[in-house]
Amino acid sequence: QVQLVESGGGLVQAGGSLRLSCAASGRAVRSSAMGWFRQAPGKEREFVAAINWGGSTYSGDSVKGRFTISRDNAKNTVYLQMSSLKPEDTAVYYCAAAPPYRTINVYTPAAYDSWGQGTQVTVSS
Repeated sequence: QVQLVESGGGLVQAGGSLRLSCAASGRAVRSSAMGWFRQAPGKEREFVAAINWGGSTYSGDSVKGRFTISRDNAKNTVYLQMSSLKPEDTAVYYCAAAPPYRTINVYTPAAYDSWGQGTQVTVSS
């Protein structure tokens, strides 16, 4: 399995921006679908964005036009650029990796076999 470490979370005012990073070791991020999910207290884990091993990207309806996923193969890191943040974006954000070279349903948490520990994002109004 791949080890994933998220960073970049924090406290930001509504309308602000943050960039989350997910550093991977043990597997190349270019070989796997990589996803970002979030979970707020009392709510289910929600799909945020994903990039498959072919480079296609996907975004959840609630973040389309505001969040962008990307990856840096040289740094073996996946990023989530978040802009126009809203209080409802407050959650723990998790990075996930799927088995290599597998076509998956990127929207489903069960499709991923490795998860990071999460990073807290808090958006104040």
